[in-house]
Amino acid sequence: MNDFIDKDLSDSQFRDVDLSGASFRSVNLADARFHAANLYRAVIRGTCLIDVQIDAEIENLTINGVDVGPLIEAERDRQDPERILMRPSDPAGFGTAWDVVERRWDETVEHARALPPEQLHVSVDGEWSFIETLRHLAFATDSWIRRAIHRDPTPWHPLDLPWDEMPDMPGVPRDRSVRPSLDEALELRRDRMASVRAFVDQLTDAELNSTTEPVDAPGWPDPIGYPVRECLLIVLNEEWEHRRFAERDLTILESHA
Repeated sequence: MNDFIDKDLSDSQFRDVDLSGASFRSVNLADARFHAANLYRAVIRGTCLIDVQIDAEIENLTINGVDVGPLIEAERDRQDPERILMRPSDPAGFGTAWDVVERRWDETVEHARALPPEQLHVSVDGEWSFIETLRHLAFATDSWIRRAIHRDPTPWHPLDLPWDEMPDMPGVPRDRSVRPSLDEALELRRDRMASVRAFVDQLTDAELNSTTEPVDAPGWPDPIGYPVRECLLIVLNEEWEHRRFAERDLTILESHA
């Protein structure tokens, strides 16, 4: 077996190569072409796509001549009509969306409390544990609300957890070894959720349609201006999708108990 780590393999040809069981992480496969193979923003022909599970942001995905992205989005909305509320257009809509986020996460936390505490540190299929998910959402709030909108150059808490592929940045924590209890993680989480609540409760049309002032410090997100609407939609998407993943993994952990 060969490991390809920190290698530039762009424009290489892979022919009659067995990649079954291989692990791809932080690999750029953009604009690649695959024949008789299993992928993302790729051109795939003569391929079997059977018994595949895909969790992804889908846009302009054409299968057998059909753009299936809108079909998938419509079906997800049908399965859970409250998902539509995560795409608000006015201040009142953002307040309603955050009401849903708070209620849904209260339910998920109760789900988590039904498991033994050590299970909340368990990764399912290489995904974040429940505690790590809470820590990541605190990072998302700190980054997009406290830094991008409120212009705090270093808003992060030591328990904050960036996404795994993010490059190391000065002042941004990334401690995967720490194991806070559920209550410790929730103390940080509730504080950060309260900051979102306070912001959306006073949100005006003018502010929603404005652009943030750049932060004069390195970090994440990059120190440029962002539409306030975009910042809030990113937070809503993070909250919705990570809760969905958390529920999925908690159910798996329950089945193994």
